[in-house]
Amino acid sequence: MRLDDHSVVITAAGRDFGRALAITLADLGATVFLSARTLAAAERTRDDIRGRGAGEAYAFACDLTDPASIRDFAHQVGAQTGHIDVLVNNGARYVEGEDLLAASDDDVIDALASGATGTVLVTKNFLPLLLRSAKPDIITMISTAGLPGHARSTAHAAFYSAKNAQAGFTEILSKRLRPQGVRVISLYPPDFDNADPLTPDWHTKSRGPHNPLTSESLINCILFAIGQPRDCFIKAFHFEEPS
Repeated sequence: MRLDDHSVVITAAGRDFGRALAITLADLGATVFLSARTLAAAERTRDDIRGRGAGEAYAFACDLTDPASIRDFAHQVGAQTGHIDVLVNNGARYVEGEDLLAASDDDVIDALASGATGTVLVTKNFLPLLLRSAKPDIITMISTAGLPGHARSTAHAAFYSAKNAQAGFTEILSKRLRPQGVRVISLYPPDFDNADPLTPDWHTKSRGPHNPLTSESLINCILFAIGQPRDCFIKAFHFEEPS
């Protein structure tokens, strides 16, 4: 699948899955607008993409806990392009710890603000650009922690709360935006292997039935979903957790 005619916004693209997704989509020809909490982190991914000579990339700073920063990010992207085709809500602060007392108050606030409020505000601020596209898609990386009754992760309860907030948001948004042709697609992966596309691990990871899910497989799910005809609304991808 080629993405030469796609403009894509990806939050938290300075490292890990966001970076892997940005590099892969740009390799397929997409123009990618990348954010990270610091401009330097987004610029590193942008520069690696530009060095490969495939799709174009632009870097921006965006603190998902700061509404003004989110608005500024959307404004800057709007100054570069008249529309976007895909918004990927990838950013969310992870907090570890099964003990509620293990995280500071600031950690709790940061987790909820970035994962829950940040996702809502990014989507709200980019929606006008999405509505100018003939093929608008919103992708949100949630987690099995966003599923009702899930208890297998050692993440802090604040992270669980943020992910359940994302799940509720995308559920209602899918119904309310469908009349406008916007597909809202959520991914609920368990913990997964997250190799960097520019390292040898990307090509050597085992991907058999007994291996953990990989970031490459998650990216393939995203490519499958956005590549479907516009009558095909895939609401969510759920993945079997390893036993």
